[in-house]
Amino acid sequence: MDPTKIVDKDASFFGQPGGLQTLFFTEMWERMSYYGMRALLVLFMTASLQEGGIAFTVASATAIYGLYTGAVYFMGLPGGWIADRLLGGQRATWYGGIIIMLGHIVLAIPSKAGFFIGMILVVLGTGLLKPNITAMVGQLYSSDDDRRDGGYTLYYMGINIGSIIGYIVTGYLMENAGYHWGFGAAAVGMAFGLIQYRLTLPKLKGVGEKPPKPLGPKAAKRSWGIIWFLLASLAVYTFLALNGDVSINPVAAAESVSIIFTAIFFLFYLSVFIFGKLTRDEMKRLGALFLVCIASTMFWAGFEQAGSSFNLFARDLTDRMVGDFEIPTTWFQSLNSFFLVALSPFFAALWINLSKRMINPSYGFKSAIGLIIMATGFVVMFFASQAAASGMKVAPYWLVAVYFIHTVGELCLSPVALSAVSKLSPKRMAGQMMGIFVLTYSIGNVVAGRIAGGLNPDDPQAMPELYWTIFLFGVSVGAVVFVLALFTRKWEKLAPDDGEDEHPGAVIDANEPVGKP
Repeated sequence: MDPTKIVDKDASFFGQPGGLQTLFFTEMWERMSYYGMRALLVLFMTASLQEGGIAFTVASATAIYGLYTGAVYFMGLPGGWIADRLLGGQRATWYGGIIIMLGHIVLAIPSKAGFFIGMILVVLGTGLLKPNITAMVGQLYSSDDDRRDGGYTLYYMGINIGSIIGYIVTGYLMENAGYHWGFGAAAVGMAFGLIQYRLTLPKLKGVGEKPPKPLGPKAAKRSWGIIWFLLASLAVYTFLALNGDVSINPVAAAESVSIIFTAIFFLFYLSVFIFGKLTRDEMKRLGALFLVCIASTMFWAGFEQAGSSFNLFARDLTDRMVGDFEIPTTWFQSLNSFFLVALSPFFAALWINLSKRMINPSYGFKSAIGLIIMATGFVVMFFASQAAASGMKVAPYWLVAVYFIHTVGELCLSPVALSAVSKLSPKRMAGQMMGIFVLTYSIGNVVAGRIAGGLNPDDPQAMPELYWTIFLFGVSVGAVVFVLALFTRKWEKLAPDDGEDEHPGAVIDANEPVGKP
């Protein structure tokens, strides 16, 4: 019997396939470990040695943070290829989770060298796990299964629940026991995810068990040889860097990597136009998608201040006392997940009601609005930093307001952008275009780290001007995308060519609640 048909008839997890339970809880615990650990990074790197940190400058710490988060998304490209050609989604997810757990364990050991080794392991493991577990969610459903949207809604709810748990648990442990206890908690979270994944693996009923496009024996052997060579080279380079034989300037490295990622994005996009044998309509649809990519890059460059400059602002310049209780610094970051859960149904209803009234804004329009809304959050930070520059700690509601505004912007842009990639890309290039789009996350995160380097809480007088500059730049780019979207909106509605469809297997629909990427 066809395994896919068995899965289609399964409704054991809230009316969804039982395999969704496996993926839901695995992703929940993985996101708990990832976001919980990520919330501590900049705080740990900038804390003094007496406070248990490693006393890096803000510029170096935020540059490393940007490199780390950018690399996590970038590594999803080879991670997806390895699953498609060599391992299959199930084994890629399993091995990725093990590598992540080992990374958190290394991070939990007080050691400067271990800190960097642990981050590298988490990057490699996340690149292997994250794209493939998401892909397996879609594979649980046949193309005509109307439960798909509800399944993704549940799945992304798991992402948000996991991130909330991570922020709360690791933040509390950081404040009350020390940074390495927080890193250790992330390892425990990933261990929970792996245990339940292995125990409930039969529920997947063959989904992701084998690579969909396996290489032949000789090509597979050659590919594994290249992979092991690259890993060995990375290990040698890391050893030399930690031993002081190779000097690395994090700020310069972040600048170089942002340029490299941007060049890769443009070259890939251009190559699709030159070598993709596109029709005129396909070119126009990809032109409309290009605007969404630009808006996405700028959005994440501002939004990802959450884990860097906003994190430092919460620690050093915010009055976190509520009576006798001091709010842990990282708890502010959990506001985004709380707001996502609370606001997602309203935005889903908004798009549906607009559609019923024959008002269906284009992808470019929605993305531009999301970027502009996010940028207005920096107006709030402008006034908050002015108060901080006067020498006083500011009230927590400033950060609460910023996270609320940024979440509204995220709900306008993030699910819409993913849907745009799915629906505007030629069907034969859907996977490739999603890979290109993921580069906007990488570029945005690296740029975010570079921007955060100028937002030093030890020099609050410089903050207002930079926050205001970010606001003006974000609004300007959003306005340009908005104007250009007036011309490209007709391109989005061009019918696909014969033999193509509107991608019923889209990764996420614009009306679905968004999870953290």
